[in-house]
Amino acid sequence: MTETVLQVDHVSKVIGKKTILHDVSLSVERGEIFGLLGPNGSGKTTLIRTVVGLIKETEGTIIVNGFPLKEQFTSAMKSIGAIIENPEFYDYLTGYQNLKHFANMHEGITSERLDEVIALVKLENSIHAKVKTYSLGMRQRLGVAQAILHKPALLLLDEPTNGLDPAGMREFRTYLQTLCREEGISILIASHLLKEVEALCDRVGIIQDGELKAIQDLSPNRQDQGMYVEFELSDAQKAADLLSQEFEVTMRSHIIDVAIVKEQIPAVNRKLVDSDILVYRITPVYETLEDSFMSVTEGEHHA
Repeated sequence: MTETVLQVDHVSKVIGKKTILHDVSLSVERGEIFGLLGPNGSGKTTLIRTVVGLIKETEGTIIVNGFPLKEQFTSAMKSIGAIIENPEFYDYLTGYQNLKHFANMHEGITSERLDEVIALVKLENSIHAKVKTYSLGMRQRLGVAQAILHKPALLLLDEPTNGLDPAGMREFRTYLQTLCREEGISILIASHLLKEVEALCDRVGIIQDGELKAIQDLSPNRQDQGMYVEFELSDAQKAADLLSQEFEVTMRSHIIDVAIVKEQIPAVNRKLVDSDILVYRITPVYETLEDSFMSVTEGEHHA
């Protein structure tokens, strides 16, 4: 049974006459990386700031690790680690001194925990160097180390790969996936980079003009979401006529695309063979995140 770490129910935010968030609902499960994908101005940062209490929602409820944000704010905040925009440090101090300074603000963070987190983000060789000598990627990793020192249940990241080169982005992805696996932490990451979200996240919510338009499963074991099946056949027209009364079918040359779930493939194949149609190839095809993003945002204004 999955455990919900973040529950956002019907959250709206209105400033003056402008609705920044409109009836947003989503959940993030234990050990999951959930992406919030949308263009600049879509409401991603507003939602994250609302979850961490920097902005107060106009309507709706937010529950973090079982604690309602309105009623048990302090307990909810203890369950969160966050990097909003760029992590800030004292450049004249070493990485270790920065972490130690932050650890002193919390109870119970031992030197063993400091060493554990430093190893987790692979900063052992540079942790005693001054932060002013750090690359952007190293600063991001130090920021993650700082955010998870107190063992939060939920890590919130707002555009964390901004400014990183492709190698740095790939390296950062690896650290986040390791966090989920080894710390059991859940991550909510806001980004406008479609490929980055697709490579990193288990699920993604597409947000546009303050509305959550769709949630798509990106995990490798996803079943039938956005799926259709290509059949390469000896007689595509006959097959299309045969199946179109029961399924949504499109035809192109010797191939038909059939909107079915995985469990229906054997029965459809048998029906084609029984009708003397030769089946040369059967290929399940999943809708990509780009397909989904374009279908729900097409023709709308991108702020």
